[in-house]
Amino acid sequence: MRSYARQGLDIVPTVHEGAAVRQMEKRGIQTNIGNLNREIRAANRLMKSIRQLIQNLKGWITELGEKRKELLAQKAAEEAVFLPNLLMKYMEIRKEERKDWTRAGQNRGTSQDLKAVSEALSYLRQKGLSTVEDLEVFLESSGKSAADYRNQMKPKEARSKVIDGILASRTDSKECKPVYDKYQKIFFKKTKEKFKQEHPEVARYEKAAAYLAKHPDDKDSTQKELQEEQETLLSEIAELKVPLTEVQEDLKKLRDIRYWVRKATPGTEESKEPPKKQPIKEALQDKVDEKKAKRTIPAQTKRKQQDMEL
Repeated sequence: MRSYARQGLDIVPTVHEGAAVRQMEKRGIQTNIGNLNREIRAANRLMKSIRQLIQNLKGWITELGEKRKELLAQKAAEEAVFLPNLLMKYMEIRKEERKDWTRAGQNRGTSQDLKAVSEALSYLRQKGLSTVEDLEVFLESSGKSAADYRNQMKPKEARSKVIDGILASRTDSKECKPVYDKYQKIFFKKTKEKFKQEHPEVARYEKAAAYLAKHPDDKDSTQKELQEEQETLLSEIAELKVPLTEVQEDLKKLRDIRYWVRKATPGTEESKEPPKKQPIKEALQDKVDEKKAKRTIPAQTKRKQQDMEL
């Protein structure tokens, strides 16, 4: 890592594999260390791609050579709001926060951050978002779109629920009416109460009748008309769910990005959060893996020496 640093390269070194691991990998047997190294190499490639993207974003500065001094002063202020710069700063902060983690945990965390930031930068490029202001405006716009779609859905869902209630009440009313008619013909109070307790159909009929009375406008609507209306409503709700789902997915990504940006911005609540500790279970497992690797290397070396003597 120090060698890479001296060369000015921000590259995560791979984990020493050892003879045992190399032999297993040659035989096609995947190991934890081998898998980790493959992730690290892929992450380093992603890092190179990310830095190239950031370099492209900064390229416009060179086109204004006539006002070099003014632009250099302006650049310092503008870089503070460029999303790619802030995301790279976030990665540096996270790297520093993990300095007390195990080596495997640091490598794993860096690899995960590289993947997440790479996907975020690709998403921002697709959406044409390059500054903090762009992000906030887009977030607000997306939130309004989500609220608009949801507001359109609510009355349709409410009406669909009413139709369900009407259809169910009509069914209960029809099925329970014969029993309810018998109940109505009973004159003695105690006998009537006993009959109602023994026949739940009475309560079902009363409940259905009360619900239908709340919706007098649908009294003359046929069952077919109500079912057709409900099918139309369900179709419209399904159509609205498509763009709503897309907006919700956008908001999830944007909220993560906004958190990372605020984490890299001094003075925000997120920037003041204490470093997250490595999960104890993960740290213990990393230490166990390290001990296993150390025990395996001497054994492999000893066998190799014996083979040479033979």
